[in-house]
Amino acid sequence: MARLFNLTGALPNFPARYNVAPTQDVPLIIASDGLTELKFLRWGLIPSWSKEGPSAKPLINARSETVNEMPSFRSGFRRRRALMPADGFYEWHRPDGGPKQPFNIHCRDGSPFAMASIWETWTGPDGSALQSCAILTTSANKTVAPTHHRMPVILAPGDWERWLTTPEQNAKALLPLLAPAPDELLTVDAISTAVNKVANDGPELLRPLDASSPNDEQSSLF
Repeated sequence: MARLFNLTGALPNFPARYNVAPTQDVPLIIASDGLTELKFLRWGLIPSWSKEGPSAKPLINARSETVNEMPSFRSGFRRRRALMPADGFYEWHRPDGGPKQPFNIHCRDGSPFAMASIWETWTGPDGSALQSCAILTTSANKTVAPTHHRMPVILAPGDWERWLTTPEQNAKALLPLLAPAPDELLTVDAISTAVNKVANDGPELLRPLDASSPNDEQSSLF
């Protein structure tokens, strides 16, 4: 992680996770004061102006098409951008009205990637602070579309530094980066419904239901 993202701050020790859920802490890469650090923030953004604070409904995703306009997200987009590292994400699809089938969506070569994110700090009346984040989403590419119509914004490695360090006055210039990932980047594996329980959090969740089926044949599942 330190080599991949050129982290200059202290690297916290954290275990592998296979089933991260909203309101849990997630690793986030943030650049500030000349440092690029990995920190842990609550997944589910709470705007700094929220009157409800931690009890408010967490905003886990932010639509990239309106992120520069929505009051809950525009400040974070302009001033507090981050990268959320991962090596996969889950989506569910309900074929023909049947039970929802979970899928693991990951890079074809198994490499990690970085999702465009924003973060905020909410301060309570007692002075306590809560830092939280949201993932930016965009329309699905051709690989993901049969499973879900939206997907996270996956930034190319060459755009990571620009995303983290572009000053507020130039933030609009980043909007073209918030596009679907190339169709050939990802592959989709049907996995066990064990992932539906947050308590299940092990590498067995990633095992494809049929490892012999290539991604090009996934359409037959829908």
